[in-house]
Amino acid sequence: GVKDGRWTVLQLVEALGFCLENTDPRMRGRGIQLLSQVLLQCYSLLQEKEVLHLVLFYESRLQDHHLVIPSVLQGLRALSMCEVLSPGLAVSVLKAIFQEVHVQSLMQLDRHTVYSIITNFMSTREEELKGLGADFTFGFIQVMDGEKDPRNLLVAFQIVRDLIAKDYALGPFVEELFEVTSCYFPVDFTPPPNDPHGIQREDLILSLRAVLASTPQFAEFLLPLLIEKLDSELQSAKLDSLQTLTACCAIYGQKELQEFLPSLWSSLRREVFQTASEKIETECLAALHALSACLSRSVLSSDSEDLLDSFLSSILQDCRHHLCEPDMKLVWPSAKLLQAAAGASLRTYHHITRSILPLLLEQYTKHTQSSQRRTILEMLLGFLELQQKRGHVEEDESTLLSLQAPVCSVVFSALTDPSVQLQLVGIKALTVLGSLQGFLSSSDLELVVDHLIRLALHEEDSQSSEAAMEAAGSLATTYPKVFSGRMVPRLEEELQSGPPLRCVSSSEQEESYHNHHSLQQRCLQALAAVSTHTSIVRETVPVLLQHLQKVQKGTEARNTRDTVSVCQSLHRVALQCQQDAEGCWYFHQTVVPCLLAMAVQAAMQESTHTLPGKALLEEEVLAAMIPVISAATTHLSPELAAQSVSHVVPLFLDGEVSFLPQNSFPCSFQPFGDGECLEAQRRLVALLMAFVCSLPRNVAIPQQEWLLRELLALSCSCNCPFTATTAAKCFAGLVNKHPAGQQLDEILQLAVNRMEPGLAEGPHRTQALTLLLWVTKALVLRYHPLSSCLTDKLLGLLGDTELGPAAADGFSLLMAESPDVLHKGCHADVRIMFRQRFFTDNVPKLVQGFHGAGPDVKANYLKGLSHVLNHLPKPVLVTELPTLLSLLLEALSCSDRVVQLSTLSCLHPLLLEAPQIMSLHVDTLVTKFLNLTSSPTMAVRIAALRCAHALTSLPTTVLLPYKGRVIRALAKPLDDKKRLVRKEAVAARGEWFLLGSPGR
Repeated sequence: GVKDGRWTVLQLVEALGFCLENTDPRMRGRGIQLLSQVLLQCYSLLQEKEVLHLVLFYESRLQDHHLVIPSVLQGLRALSMCEVLSPGLAVSVLKAIFQEVHVQSLMQLDRHTVYSIITNFMSTREEELKGLGADFTFGFIQVMDGEKDPRNLLVAFQIVRDLIAKDYALGPFVEELFEVTSCYFPVDFTPPPNDPHGIQREDLILSLRAVLASTPQFAEFLLPLLIEKLDSELQSAKLDSLQTLTACCAIYGQKELQEFLPSLWSSLRREVFQTASEKIETECLAALHALSACLSRSVLSSDSEDLLDSFLSSILQDCRHHLCEPDMKLVWPSAKLLQAAAGASLRTYHHITRSILPLLLEQYTKHTQSSQRRTILEMLLGFLELQQKRGHVEEDESTLLSLQAPVCSVVFSALTDPSVQLQLVGIKALTVLGSLQGFLSSSDLELVVDHLIRLALHEEDSQSSEAAMEAAGSLATTYPKVFSGRMVPRLEEELQSGPPLRCVSSSEQEESYHNHHSLQQRCLQALAAVSTHTSIVRETVPVLLQHLQKVQKGTEARNTRDTVSVCQSLHRVALQCQQDAEGCWYFHQTVVPCLLAMAVQAAMQESTHTLPGKALLEEEVLAAMIPVISAATTHLSPELAAQSVSHVVPLFLDGEVSFLPQNSFPCSFQPFGDGECLEAQRRLVALLMAFVCSLPRNVAIPQQEWLLRELLALSCSCNCPFTATTAAKCFAGLVNKHPAGQQLDEILQLAVNRMEPGLAEGPHRTQALTLLLWVTKALVLRYHPLSSCLTDKLLGLLGDTELGPAAADGFSLLMAESPDVLHKGCHADVRIMFRQRFFTDNVPKLVQGFHGAGPDVKANYLKGLSHVLNHLPKPVLVTELPTLLSLLLEALSCSDRVVQLSTLSCLHPLLLEAPQIMSLHVDTLVTKFLNLTSSPTMAVRIAALRCAHALTSLPTTVLLPYKGRVIRALAKPLDDKKRLVRKEAVAARGEWFLLGSPGR
């Protein structure tokens, strides 16, 4: 009635008069409870006069019997949300609560109601409450004092934060406010099991830290507390104290820190020097960094002491001498402390490096062992990286600039040291020095390039070689002229040099050829690595293409390997060009036509039986060319992509070769034509797939319907598995991006009409299955309605004795990420959670099919199921585990090793993430895993041992009865002939030995 306007609240009060004035407190409580429940639903409808009368009524009831108070507070909470509350009433209510209610004697919910009333008034009546002055703060302190419930504490901590942030008067109660909150520090709270409120210890820690670090007024009380907790033995207290100190430094100044700096530094130093905990060390360094930054920010008055200077001097005094100790025990802790302080500001960096850098250079020269030099250079690298974060080197006051010559000398000497580890640190340091604008002179840069070429091409260890190439790529972006003018010509020269002269013996000859081939491989990798700037790409791409034309003429396996190597280098260049529009377009219009021209030339030579060019037609080479063309296409703008597609598609449909370089071919190009002589040309559909399936979705493909029909025909009728598969993938890639509508429906119906008879019988059943799989995947990804129909066809094939195993493996194809088509990188239409949807729709059908299948095809259903589960996000799998676990355990008994491997890889994370459910089947799990440790397949033995290892995450009481049996069984794989199996057996057996021991 009140909601509808038929009754007013005051009429309701009159109607409740008997209850509200009853002598029985329980009856009065019921009357006020009903009134309060109405107010909580109707407070927005109240008039100002009604609110006034109700507030006065409820205030008077705060003096009533304790049984009535909870309902009174609920009514006041409703009134605190009224917008028409008269000025002064908020203050009146809070004064009444502070004076009449002993809050901490109330139940948790009623205390929460009081905090809610205060929060509501603070958000809507701020100025009125501030008029109370410090009395409001004192009243709240009384309300909060002794609070223990975490739900209430989160609200109370927020109120304290608001008191401070909104500048309420704290008056003489600063210490009392600190005491009433700091008594919870450090937080010691473990949520009860199955806690419906979801409050975690971390929530309370962060909320309390926000209070303690909210005002410098707490500093004189908080810092001694933090120092005390830092000196305790409790690791969690140390961590909390350090993180709180770091947070406080954001608002403190020199005045707050001055008295406590010596004690803070002493505690931090002790922890870093002595702790075995990496977490505590990390937090100590963060706190030292924050302290140094805080002191750096403080503005000095003319007569004040420079605390930063004295603080850094203390750090140097306590750490510097450790860098010179012969045993180098405390070298790294000291270096980390110095670097943490140095990284805080420009002032701290100059102060510390002025003392430390000359010392490190001196120590490097003094020590002769590579291991000691490596340690010193790593420390030097840490200081160089701090300078790198700051950008350019200031000429006026930089210690680093004054030490340019000795720093370069030390780094260059490391690059020529025989120790690989020292070389690697030297390469990192070189990269950092190169990133400091203006630090390296032109002669230094030439020397840098020479060192990198030597390491990249001639260093025996592959680690140093790869690191040098990465460094060259990094520095080439900063110094493109130096690298294009000095490094690229040297690499080109090495690449074009012929094999060595014939040696005396055949073994020497073979070794010489091997060394020459290895050098050429490194040249190719280095050319790709250095191609990180468009001007360099314009130099390296022609070199790589020229070498590709040179090596592809031949039929030996070596030519195939070399061709693949060039393609891999081109792929890396393509990826590095993608973020630069100019470089991307240059690479595309240079490389793609050239690759197509060479491939077409080789295919025509094969068709006309002329000069050999078979290397480019090998599956391995075509597979290496696919990512090059794809990477060169995915990042094109729609305009440039449209320009390119207008040439490439007519090449395959019409034989239009005019846009290709060197386009005088011996015959016409007809990849979709009939005849065995055109088999080589048909293989090039793989390159068409790489191009058209990587185009942005908004680029129109000319003659697309014709192209789709040709691809469909080729995928169903071609005898070459490679060609048929690539045609099916190309068809699927285009279908996935095709706009919905009649044209798509017609082409899909055509595909179904071609697949159904092909799957039923005939010589091309495998090709029809391949097409079914790829088209199904294309439609599943975009949630097309036909996908369920095609998936049902695939499920039906699991019962086919001939195609069943391949159909089961096809479920892996449907769920896995495809590397060349149908992924987001090539602009495919991929909907979120498509795997979960596929799981929900089809796993029940797989389970049903398994139970109804004959013994000869049951394995197909298990294999399909294991593939689906193996690619499902683990949180989803855990929720479905109870219904599927029995089937997974049955799959472990299957003789198919693919089923075994998939099932084991599926169970391994579940053992770690769902131990309670898995422990119900521990007997079966132990038996199955131990049996599979004797499998003839190495991968199955390794996976089974990993699962046996993961079993130790189950509750100890469940596992103890099996401990002896498992330890005895795991003794056998300790003698396995394969090292990787023995390694897993040692790890698993060790964990089972420790099971049930103290501290586990």
